[in-house]
Amino acid sequence: MTGRRWWAVGLLVALLVAGVASYYASTHPDGLEYVAEQTGFLDSAEDSAAADGPLADYQARGVEDARLSGGLAGVLGTLVVLGGACGLFWLVRSRSGDQHS
Repeated sequence: MTGRRWWAVGLLVALLVAGVASYYASTHPDGLEYVAEQTGFLDSAEDSAAADGPLADYQARGVEDARLSGGLAGVLGTLVVLGGACGLFWLVRSRSGDQHS
């Protein structure tokens, strides 16, 4: 399998997992919050600064269907992380290439 095909298959699998399998994930995705609820100190928690964000609580804001909203949030999150990782890789790679010149 060529490098480009490998990356394309990997991206497709990641997007499928994020968009489809994320719907079947635990109903308690935040382990710390779940434990805080079980031990009785959840009421002392404060909302995070990102609580009003477009992908808060693993849902895409403005999308009414819960399955579609969660899948969209997973796909967008995957693309953001992949884009950040690729950008960081490109930055590190270009810097290391400049040192050998």
